[in-house]
Amino acid sequence: MPEDPRRANFLELFFDLVFVVALAELSQGLIQDLGWSGAFRTLVLLLAMWWIWSITVWVTDLYAPQQPAVQLVVTATMLGSLVMVVALPDAFGERGLVFAGMYVAIHVGRQLFLVLALRGHELQGRSIQVLSWFGVSAVPWIAGALVPDTGRAVLWTLAVAMDYTGAALRYSTPGLRRSPISRFPIVAEHLGERYQQVFIIALGELILVTTMTLGGTGFAADRTAAFVVSFVGTALFWRIYIHRAGELLPATIEAARNPDRVAQTAAGAHLIMLAGIVATAVGDKLVIAHPIEHTQPAWVAVILGGPALFLVGRAGFEYATFARVSRDRWIGVLALAALAPPMLLVPPLVTAIAAIAVLTGIAVADAARARTRPPEPPSPPG
Repeated sequence: MPEDPRRANFLELFFDLVFVVALAELSQGLIQDLGWSGAFRTLVLLLAMWWIWSITVWVTDLYAPQQPAVQLVVTATMLGSLVMVVALPDAFGERGLVFAGMYVAIHVGRQLFLVLALRGHELQGRSIQVLSWFGVSAVPWIAGALVPDTGRAVLWTLAVAMDYTGAALRYSTPGLRRSPISRFPIVAEHLGERYQQVFIIALGELILVTTMTLGGTGFAADRTAAFVVSFVGTALFWRIYIHRAGELLPATIEAARNPDRVAQTAAGAHLIMLAGIVATAVGDKLVIAHPIEHTQPAWVAVILGGPALFLVGRAGFEYATFARVSRDRWIGVLALAALAPPMLLVPPLVTAIAAIAVLTGIAVADAARARTRPPEPPSPPG
């Protein structure tokens, strides 16, 4: 069953479509509860959905996705993920048990299938370890679904922390020997492609949200201008992401002394960038719907905070690729933070234009470096 897949296949791209809808639902939920509690709940749900995607990617990186058994696993995961997406808007309400139950069913069911399918293979031990961790985290997931409000948030936060800690510890399990990373080599080209693809898929959510918002409000001059500004922001996200580090991700993983560590750093960086995209989608929707109204503090937080989160994640991604971070990334984050107080005095459209100006400066700086310096090969940290 294990085999080295070299490229992402169409089934995996089909699977990614679920996450366009998931990110759209997350941004819609955040805009309806645009406060600290809403932001925290959105983060917990994003972490859960991201973990479904991430574990699926690692499964298809270890095993050949062309095989019918693996395709069955991916397809079943996709169906379960769609059920979770349907439950997302009310995951902290009446559909909590559906969301948590399906999350647990996906992870436990997938690993149980692999344990049975890998009889006699050395990878079976790893699947047993992963299954053990998901079996333990299932307790707070299900328990959280049975209690309301604060109790659910606390238990689900604990469950998410357990899931991510398990991966950080390489699913070390008492009584079972932790397998060395070298026995499960990463297929760099495949894994790098998958992270590139999910980022592009996430940008699709921005386009979906802005287009639907403009369609629902009409082609007034101010709203059309806000739509254009939002599109420019999406294009700048793509440009800043892809510049060198985005293009070199597969080569970076291939060149790393510790590919597993680089892959985990890249995963964390992409998660932060996705969080920025969710916040940006909320900001874009507010700007298009209320371009010249009075700006509220929460609006400023998402209009400027979304790009800031993206830049923080992009800085981590750059560090994973080159073992350093360009100054303009941090300058951009500081500039966005400094803009927040005065932006309370101007309409949302002006705030969005200010954010675009910062992103444009970074893109221009990237282009200037590219013209004056030879292409830099990947040099991931040791």
